[in-house]
Amino acid sequence: MLFKSGAYRVLSDAVGHFSRDDGFAMASHVALSGLLALFPLLIFIAALAGFMGLHNAADQASSLLFDTWPQNVAQPVVNEVQRVLTEPRGDILTFGVLAALWFASNGVEALRTALNRAYRQNETRNFIFLRLQSLGLVILGAIVMIGFTFLVVLAPLAIRALTQWMPSVENFLLSIGVARYVVAGSLVTIGLFVAHWALPIGRRSFFELVPGVLATLVMWMAAGSAFGAYLASFANYVTTYGGLAGIMSALVFLYICSAAFILGGELNAALVRQRKPEPAR
Repeated sequence: MLFKSGAYRVLSDAVGHFSRDDGFAMASHVALSGLLALFPLLIFIAALAGFMGLHNAADQASSLLFDTWPQNVAQPVVNEVQRVLTEPRGDILTFGVLAALWFASNGVEALRTALNRAYRQNETRNFIFLRLQSLGLVILGAIVMIGFTFLVVLAPLAIRALTQWMPSVENFLLSIGVARYVVAGSLVTIGLFVAHWALPIGRRSFFELVPGVLATLVMWMAAGSAFGAYLASFANYVTTYGGLAGIMSALVFLYICSAAFILGGELNAALVRQRKPEPAR
């Protein structure tokens, strides 16, 4: 009974604070900023991969990024991404890449604002420091994504080596595409921990971040399955939005994911408050 009472207080605190602090409005802000940052981020990855002589890495990174999205949502966006990445660009290593970096970092700043609200924090750090941190995280994220694409390439080799000792698992592992799911899932999980640790002001331990990250992952998987099934069975976005159907479905999906992301931060903050109650006033 005590556990149930404590769990109810934590959930009530998290959901109540989400509602009182305009969580749905913040989810809209994060979703739109994320969509606006998506193409600049991939353009920067393409420029960085080209500079490193890895001309196919950008395509692999973009595919890896959308592996965690429902297929009905991801496919129209992937088509546009491929069109953007294959378009010859003469400015990609000069002004274009700087603009791409700036717009991609705006998405990071939207996440920071949402997490500061979720953790009940007022931002007091210098604007220049915050922007440099956002730019650094974009660059680091691009490098990590390029690096993880090699795991997708090397994973089939590892699977073949494994099947020399366990031949029966080869068809199973290859059929479910375990390499791509493991790599994509690892990227998402690492990204969530980095966001909760680095972006909001204040310091939280690893174990204080775990509940919100796990809750976000569970909500994302449930939302992805439910929204994908809804699009496949009921929704007709083409009739409603015409040529914008793909972008609108992506925006709605990002809105749902953003709300889950903010709720993860709210859950962590509520758990901390439960363990360290504020003194009576």
